[in-house]
Amino acid sequence: SFYEELLCHGILKPLMAPVEGMVVKEGSCNYMAPQGISSIVKYYLNQSAGADVFYEQHVTCISLQDGKWEVSRKMGPPEQFDVVILTMPVPQILQLQGDIVNIINESQKQQLESVSYSSRYALGLFYEAGTRIDVPWAAQYITDNPCIRFISIDNKKRNIESPEIGPSVVVHTTVTFGSKYLDSDPAEVQQLILSHLERIVPSLPKPASVKCQKWRYSQVTKAVPNCPGQMILHTQPLLICGGDGFTCSNFDGCIDSAISLAETVKSHL
Repeated sequence: SFYEELLCHGILKPLMAPVEGMVVKEGSCNYMAPQGISSIVKYYLNQSAGADVFYEQHVTCISLQDGKWEVSRKMGPPEQFDVVILTMPVPQILQLQGDIVNIINESQKQQLESVSYSSRYALGLFYEAGTRIDVPWAAQYITDNPCIRFISIDNKKRNIESPEIGPSVVVHTTVTFGSKYLDSDPAEVQQLILSHLERIVPSLPKPASVKCQKWRYSQVTKAVPNCPGQMILHTQPLLICGGDGFTCSNFDGCIDSAISLAETVKSHL
C-alpha cells in the first residue's frame, strides 16, 4: 500500500533506465524517486496534519524533568516533550548525554553497541545546462576499482533529461575506501575520487561544480539482534528509538520500523 500510494502520486516511478552490474533479485521491483529521495520524506511530512518541522537541531542531551523529557541542543534553549522518538544512527544515540545514559539498561546497551554501519563518500558533479554525457548507461556498479563502487548519471536514471536542466553525476565509493579515508582531508579525498573517475569514464566533461559528502553512517551492516523495528528505553514518559539500525537499510526496512514505532507510540498515548 505504501508503494501504491507513492506511485499514484508520482513520488516513485518504476526504474526503467539501464543500470549495468545491478544484481536483480527474482520477484523484486526497483523504483526511483524523480525528485530525489527527500521527496518521499516531504510527502509524508505534508500528510502529518500540520506538524511543525524544525531542521538543523543538533540534540546533545536528554534528561527527565517534572515527568517530561527535557531535550537540549547545540544552539538554543532546551525544550520539554511528552514523547521522544530517536531515529538517528545508533552510535549517535549512544553519544547522547544526560539521564538517557543511565536509563539505557545493560542489555539494551549491549544490543545497541552491536550495531555496525559501513562508511563511504558520495561525490556530486554538477554541469551546465546543455552539457552532453555520452555513456550508454544511466548507472553502473563497478566491481574492479578500489575507490569507486557506483556511478549514476542522475537525471538519466530519474528519466528527467531536459535541455533547461544541467546533468549531474553521483559517485559512491567502496566501503573499504570509505573506511580507509574516513578522517582524511576532504579536499584530498575529493581529488582521489575524481582521479579514479577520470580513469573509469575518461569522456566525462569538466563539471561546473563538485560536492564531496562524507557518509559516516551509510548502510547498516549489522542491525539490532532479531530486527525488532524499535526499542523502548523508558515508558513513562515514553522514550523510544528506531530506524534502519533496528531493521535494514532499504525502504522496506524503514517502513517496517516506522509501523512498529507508530503502533508502540499509539499504545502508550
